[in-house]
Amino acid sequence: MLKQIGAVTMINLRSIPQRWGMSLATVLSVALVVGVLLGFLAMANGFRATVNGTGSDDVAVILSSGAQAELNSGLGRDSVRLIEVAPGIATDAAGDPVLSAELYVIADGRKRATGTDANLPLRGVGENAAALRDGFTLTEGRMFAPGSNELVVGEGVIREFAGFDLGETIRLGANEWRVVGVFSTGGSVFDSEVWADLGTIQNLYQRTGAVQSVRARLEDPAALDRLKAYLENEPRLDVEASSEREFFAASAGGTSDLLMFLGWPLAIVMAVGALAGAWNAMYASVDARTREIATLRAIGFAGFPAFVGTMAESLLLALIGGIVGAAATYLVFDGVSASTLGGGFTQIVFSFAVTPAAVIAGVTLALIVGAFGGFFPAIRAARVSILRAQG
Repeated sequence: MLKQIGAVTMINLRSIPQRWGMSLATVLSVALVVGVLLGFLAMANGFRATVNGTGSDDVAVILSSGAQAELNSGLGRDSVRLIEVAPGIATDAAGDPVLSAELYVIADGRKRATGTDANLPLRGVGENAAALRDGFTLTEGRMFAPGSNELVVGEGVIREFAGFDLGETIRLGANEWRVVGVFSTGGSVFDSEVWADLGTIQNLYQRTGAVQSVRARLEDPAALDRLKAYLENEPRLDVEASSEREFFAASAGGTSDLLMFLGWPLAIVMAVGALAGAWNAMYASVDARTREIATLRAIGFAGFPAFVGTMAESLLLALIGGIVGAAATYLVFDGVSASTLGGGFTQIVFSFAVTPAAVIAGVTLALIVGAFGGFFPAIRAARVSILRAQG
C-alpha cells in the first residue's frame, strides 16, 4: 500500500506543471489570504510590543479616581502637594521627592504618508519628567527652556508627522512653537509624544495650576502598596495609583486585541474564497487524470492511494501559497512604521512586527485551506471506476 501511495503521489506532483495556470491561481489566492492575516497580526504584534515595552514597575502613575486615561483625570495643586509627602516615593540628593506633575492635551498633527490630520499628545512636563522615563535619551538638540514656546519631540513623531523636524517652527492650535530637541525612549509609547514646559502649557490652554497625572519614582516596586494605602486613607485626596507598566497595559491592551480580532475574521472570509479556488484546481487535476487513475485501478491500485495523492497535491500548493504569502508580508511590512489611535485618543507610533508565531499561524491557515480544498476532489479520485480506463 505504501508503495502505491508513493507512486500515485509522485505522479500527481510531477503533473502539476501541466496545469500551471490553475495551480498558480490556487497558490496566489492562498498567499493573499496569508498575507492579509499576517498584515493584521504584524500590526497587532508591533503595537503590543510598543505598549509592553513602555512603563516601569517602580514608577507610579496617579490619576483622579475613576479616570481610565490621563485625559479624563484632573488634579489640583493641593492634591499634588499631598502626594509629594506620600510614603514610598524616592527622593533625590536634596531630599526632594522624585515626581512629575504633568498636563496632557491633544494637538493636531499631519501625517507624512497621507497628509491627513491626527491627534498628537502634547505633554506639559517639569524637570523630573526625563528621569522618570527609563531609557530616555536626548538624541538631537536640547531640552526646552522653562517658560518658553519650545518643544522636544519623540523620534516616532518625526517619523510619522510632518513639521516636527529639529529647528522647525510649527503652529499647534493658536500658538507657534519651535522644535529644539529630539528624544528617544527606545521605541516606547513616549516616542509618540511632544513635550513642552508645564507652566507654558497650563497658561496657553487655560489650565492654571491644574495637572492630569502625577508620576512618582518609587523606592522599590513593593513601595506601591504603601503609596496606595496612604492615598486611600488620606481624606483630602480622591485619587488612584497603579504602576506605570500596569497603566499602559490596561489603557492600550484593547487596541491590540481589536487588531487581532479584525485580522482573523477577515482572513477566514478570504479563506473561503481561496477554498473555492483550491476546489476548482483539484477537481481539474482529478478530471485531467481520470483515465490515468482508472488505469492504475485496473492494474491493482486501490482507491486510497489516489485519495492520498490528490490530498498531497492540494496541501503542497497551499503550503507554497502560505510560504509565498508569509515571505511577501515579511519583506513588505516587517519594521514598517505606522501609527494608530491609542487609549488616550491620540496616535501611538509603532513598527509592524512579523513574528515566527504569526508566520506559523499563517502557514497553518494555508494548510487548512489546502486540506479542505483537496478533500472532496480526493474522494472523487478514490471512486474513479475501472471502466473509465477504456475512455
